[in-house]
Amino acid sequence: MRYFIEFSYDGTNYFGYQKQPNQITVQEVLEDRLSKILRTEIKTVGAGRTDTGVHASKMFAHFDYADDLTEKFIDKMNSFLPQDILIKKFIKVAENAHARFDAVKRTYKYSITTTKNPFKREFHAQYLNYNLDLIKMNNAAKILFKYLDFTSFSKLHADNKTNDCVVKQAKWEEKNDEFIFTISANRFLRNMVRAIVGTLIDVGRGKISEQEFELIIQKKNRSFASTSAPAKGLILIDIEYPPEIFK
Repeated sequence: MRYFIEFSYDGTNYFGYQKQPNQITVQEVLEDRLSKILRTEIKTVGAGRTDTGVHASKMFAHFDYADDLTEKFIDKMNSFLPQDILIKKFIKVAENAHARFDAVKRTYKYSITTTKNPFKREFHAQYLNYNLDLIKMNNAAKILFKYLDFTSFSKLHADNKTNDCVVKQAKWEEKNDEFIFTISANRFLRNMVRAIVGTLIDVGRGKISEQEFELIIQKKNRSFASTSAPAKGLILIDIEYPPEIFK
C-alpha cells in the first residue's frame, strides 16, 4: 500500500529536507525512524526539497508499506522522532499517487520583523530600522503573475528541466512590526521564494523601482536579482493535491 505522510518540521538544524551526503536532513531522520519502527527499509519521496534552514508547517512525502498503520503508530513515531519533527497523519492513497508530481499547488509564507525580538529570531528575518513601502512591494509582486520563466530567481546551475512556474498568489501584509509575504504556485525553483523576497525588499526600501523589478524578471539571469532573504523566515505552509488520489 502507498501512504502519504503529512508532517511538519523546524528546519533550523537541518540541511533541507532532501537527503545529501555527509549532512543531516529531515528525510534522513524520517526514513531512519520509520525503518527502525517498521523493521524494514523505508524510502520516502518528498513533495519537494526545502533549502537549508527553511521550515515546513505542512509537508508531504510518500512511501510504500504492506500493512495497515494505526493511529497509535503516529504516537509511536512522534515519541521516537526529535522534537523538531512532528508527524500529523498517515493517509492511504492510490498506488500510483506521487507526493511531488501530483501536487497542484504549493504555498509559502515569509515573515519579517522590523524590531528586535528574541522570540521571533528562529522564524523571522530581521530587517531593523528599514522603512518598507508595502504598496510598492505589492505592486511589484503583482508583476509575477505576468510571467512564467523565473530563471532570474533560480539557484545558479540547478538541474531544472524548466524554469517555468505559474504563480497564483503573491501578496504582502503588514501586522504590527511584521511584514508577511504569502506566495502560491504550481511549483517553485530552488531558492526562488527567498530570491523573490530579497528583491521585493529592495523595492520596498527604494533601492530599485517596480519597473526595474520587472526588468530583472525579463533578463532571465540570477545575477541581476537581489541577495536571497535569510532561510529562517521561510515556511512551507500548504501543499494541495487532486482529491482523486486519496482513497
